Amino acid sequence: MPQFVVPQFIDVEDKIIGPITTRQFIMGVAAALLVFLSYKFADAVLFAIEALFIVGVYVLTAFIKVNGQPFYQFALSIVRSLVRSQLRVWSKAGSVSPVPKQKSASLEEEVHSPAPKHRPRSRTLSELSLLVDTGGKYRPEEILAQSRENQHTHAQK
Repeated sequence: MPQFVVPQFIDVEDKIIGPITTRQFIMGVAAALLVFLSYKFADAVLFAIEALFIVGVYVLTAFIKVNGQPFYQFALSIVRSLVRSQLRVWSKAGSVSPVPKQKSASLEEEVHSPAPKHRPRSRTLSELSLLVDTGGKYRPEEILAQSRENQHTHAQK
């Protein structure tokens, strides 16, 4: 059997300049461009405030990780959890939907009563277990036919 090399560490980003990844480098270029634009269009005090804010946001989003994920993904998760409804209801169909605020006539019509469950007979279960245990070699019909033949021959003797 041939041996194949399984890739390792596929979730690690490529480093391009020292410890800086491609994503961090692109974010740094964007931050430097914003600082440059702030320098050109703002006075000294406003430029200093804007530059500190831009560099702070860059460092926060590019280098800080929360629970092993980048900060921007963490912030996006917080925003999603605040926007979505808090109450979730499990439904058997597999979809998660928020609880309706009020009942309406159309909603009551959509609710279906579950089908009544029937219990299989013990004979059916024993036939199925025989079929499974023997790997399909012996069919329950064949076993029943043989046992009836045996009972019939014993009754004649």
